[in-house]
Amino acid sequence: MSNDFTKVENPVLIVEGKQADNERLKAESDYLRGTIVEDLQDRITGGFTSDNFQLIRTHGMYQQDDRDIRAERQKQKLEPLHNVMLRARLPGGIIKPSQWLAIDKFADDYTSYGSIRLTTRQTFQFHGVLKPNIKLMHQTLNSVGLDSIATAGDVNRNVLCTSNPVESSLHQEAYEWATKISEHLLPKTRAYAEIWLDEERVETTEDEEVEPILGSNYLPRKFKTTVVIPPNNDIDVHANDLNFVAISENGELIGFNVLVGGGLAMTHGDNATYPRCADDFGFIPKEHTLAIAAAVVTTQRDWGNRVNRKNAKTKYTLDRVGVDTFKAEVERRAGVKFSDSRSYEFTHRGDNFGWVEGIDGKHHLTLFIENGRILDFEGTNVKALKTGMREIAQIHKGDFRLTANQNLIVAGVDAADKAIIEQLARDHGLINDGVSKQRKSSMACVAFPTCPLAMAEAERYLPGLVDDVEKILTKNGLQDDSIILRVTGCPNGCGRAMLAEIGLVGKGPGKYNMYLGSDLAGSRVPKLYKENVDEAGVLSEIDGLSARWAAERNEGEAFGDFVIRAGIVEQVIVSFRDFHHA
Repeated sequence: MSNDFTKVENPVLIVEGKQADNERLKAESDYLRGTIVEDLQDRITGGFTSDNFQLIRTHGMYQQDDRDIRAERQKQKLEPLHNVMLRARLPGGIIKPSQWLAIDKFADDYTSYGSIRLTTRQTFQFHGVLKPNIKLMHQTLNSVGLDSIATAGDVNRNVLCTSNPVESSLHQEAYEWATKISEHLLPKTRAYAEIWLDEERVETTEDEEVEPILGSNYLPRKFKTTVVIPPNNDIDVHANDLNFVAISENGELIGFNVLVGGGLAMTHGDNATYPRCADDFGFIPKEHTLAIAAAVVTTQRDWGNRVNRKNAKTKYTLDRVGVDTFKAEVERRAGVKFSDSRSYEFTHRGDNFGWVEGIDGKHHLTLFIENGRILDFEGTNVKALKTGMREIAQIHKGDFRLTANQNLIVAGVDAADKAIIEQLARDHGLINDGVSKQRKSSMACVAFPTCPLAMAEAERYLPGLVDDVEKILTKNGLQDDSIILRVTGCPNGCGRAMLAEIGLVGKGPGKYNMYLGSDLAGSRVPKLYKENVDEAGVLSEIDGLSARWAAERNEGEAFGDFVIRAGIVEQVIVSFRDFHHA
């Protein structure tokens, strides 16, 4: 996809000016060590101080607090209830039952919420881990072969892969490449092992290069990578910096089309920030995958904006220097020339629920997990999801696959075990035949009460919102249809609302900016339709738009395509820099 900025006259390769303070703290961090060890011993505060607040992100954690009780604690002259959220590293989202049981127990014993949260980054998160338990958390993960290295911060993060890579040999090989890419781009510093696993430090020699790919200052901003198998764009390639689109011949993987420069985050009121779809650089044989990955990362490392973090992502580097210039530099560094892109098509997104049989005769069950929250729910919506997953893990002989849409696959089930696995899932609410197509097409980020960036509700808002949208669709004769609906509590993009047919982006308590017009393939950024809409207004707009869709649509026309054809919003075609303008 081209956005008409492939060539830039006299491109500015390096942004001059006073660097952002994050650059100072990375340079002074002693390769991500900082003074985290000393900070862990400080019991006066439950949080991390100074630079360590940022540095723990490269170890897979964010410092948070419970915003529901923040005001009350202030009244009592107490500091916020500081805790950390940890995001694990799971390339391709694969986890063993034994590992699941370990994280299940830790969530019960040492987190404030008791839940396991499946994320849009194809992994799980712990929420509400207090400072005295942080080291134990990392050691627990390590004891079962897991870690949280480089799942946050200015590094390449968890590498996504089209889910369930056992349906074909192509899927399996794609997953293996996702794992190789993850390992290749990981930080090489031993800081994680020294701090959390008590590994003894081994000093490097003066001429030894500690971080040959990431560099001593690491990347200018976070970096996201995926491997995807058409025709299902289940990981939303256009939300990511670097994407490898699998190209096959006769069922065999021959290489990848490489897409660079996608990203969804923006800042309210700052027109210099915008979502952007990735550009297709061309095709490479699979043996050049790691060289191209390293070349893209190092080019962004050296050319990315280290002055203004809001313009530091790869998408802004491409628009500043030009796609052609960036691509040529990648070819030079990799020693590889891109050839013309091979033909492929994305026809749908999302997960395929229920049972599917794999190439080896094993069976795989995809479960819908609303908002990715694995918890034993009580009250009017009784679902013992966490207990159900524990009981399945205790007998399951295969593995689990977490999807980029917050769902979970019980993979590698013998035919003889299908019935008992399904019965456990049904008994605990993990399978509910009454879940609508609309609910399965909806997604939200965490937002309140844990995310410090949230401006509005998302996860807690979505279930009730879907209830109302289901009623609206039924009223308008659309009960067999659905809309890709996503809600985020702020404009940072975690819930991928900027690739939704209806995207709601938090603007303030109970207020959202409403975006319309992505497509089923996930290759189009939606356009701003209404600003500062309250919850009642959201429903009113969806009602009116759905009524028009029902009355005026072409046969089989998706909602996102309809709102563009009908002129309700304009399609962003020429320049993502003009995203904020009609």
